[in-house]
Amino acid sequence: MNMKLKKEMKRKRKAKEKFVSKKSNIKFIPIAGPWITSYEVKKVCSAVKNAWYGGAYRYQKEFEEKFSKYIGRKYSLSTSSCTNAIHLALLSLGIGPGDEVIVPDITWVATAEPVIYVGATPIFADISPDTWCISPESVEENITPRTKAIIVVDLYGGMPDMDKILNIAKKHGIFVIEDAAEAFGSEYKGKKAGSFGDISVFSFHGTKTITTGEGGMLLTDSEKIYEKAKKLRDHGKSKEKIFWCDEIGYKYMMSDLQAALGIAQLERAEKIIEKKIKIFRWYEEFLSGVDGIKLNPSLPYVKNSYWMVTAIIDGVDKEILIERLAEYGIASRPFFYPLSSQPSFRDLPTAEIGRKKNRVSYQLSKFGINLPSALCLNKEDVKHVCQTLLNVVEDLRRERKKI
Repeated sequence: MNMKLKKEMKRKRKAKEKFVSKKSNIKFIPIAGPWITSYEVKKVCSAVKNAWYGGAYRYQKEFEEKFSKYIGRKYSLSTSSCTNAIHLALLSLGIGPGDEVIVPDITWVATAEPVIYVGATPIFADISPDTWCISPESVEENITPRTKAIIVVDLYGGMPDMDKILNIAKKHGIFVIEDAAEAFGSEYKGKKAGSFGDISVFSFHGTKTITTGEGGMLLTDSEKIYEKAKKLRDHGKSKEKIFWCDEIGYKYMMSDLQAALGIAQLERAEKIIEKKIKIFRWYEEFLSGVDGIKLNPSLPYVKNSYWMVTAIIDGVDKEILIERLAEYGIASRPFFYPLSSQPSFRDLPTAEIGRKKNRVSYQLSKFGINLPSALCLNKEDVKHVCQTLLNVVEDLRRERKKI
């Protein structure tokens, strides 16, 4: 065992003893979580009483209609998860074996896994340093005759240069799917996230800005795509004959109880988004001007809803930093690892190319962490997180100098 590892193990042991002895005095600061009021509870209770018999699916339909109107698209289709919404999107566009789909190397695996589900090949594009979202230049470099679609991810609430991406897609005749799972409330040149591309998708996981506990939404302006996705969402059932399925489908529907929660959250959307932005501004106030720390970037014409406050901290190993913060009751998460580095994708030939070419993805991921962004936080919580973060970073940098 080398000396560095021995020192780290000794330090962890001492820190754990110190933490355990003071545990009762430490306030836990969560990484993410929703803002639920009595209004949401009342709405869900209403669904528990009324979403049966003749009232079945009434909340689901209402949620879809209101969500379409809020985002500004013709059709919405609620699903059991955003991953399933992406799967339905790919199937509805006819993407399958032999096709390639360009995805950003930095995103959660759920963006790319459905590409594997349909038998297509994910191509890992780099991200831009000024948005942390997929790079238009990298997209164009990765287009081949087999490219059928681009999945654009609005990372952590930020948005890429949509004009460039849409122009590239139009030039090459390929589809665009906007993965807006993390960007409810964000805007690009006044247009809401989720209003771009042939299809867009959202997540309502318990960590997201508005939630249904689990769940997602597929949106499109194409009636053809909507009808195809709707059929596949419910076992491929035929409209002509009850309990007659003329193609293989899936069970990807959202329940009325989830939809009722979604309706209530959507009706409070502006207050929730405002709180998200306020949390980010508190972080800015306490961390602005600190050398070596960079928070979420945004293009001048993007309104970022800051689903997750994220910091790139020069020269500090993110995994060690996360462990140290946890010792003080502060939850944090790593900036997404590049997909091309993940064991689930690593053996793909395209992943090897991504590891060689995607310099920005690997550079940013190494030193990035997500800071507590839960909607229950107040300014004092954020101040405590920032003070602790700065102290821990200083300690880590001092330790590194001694090695």
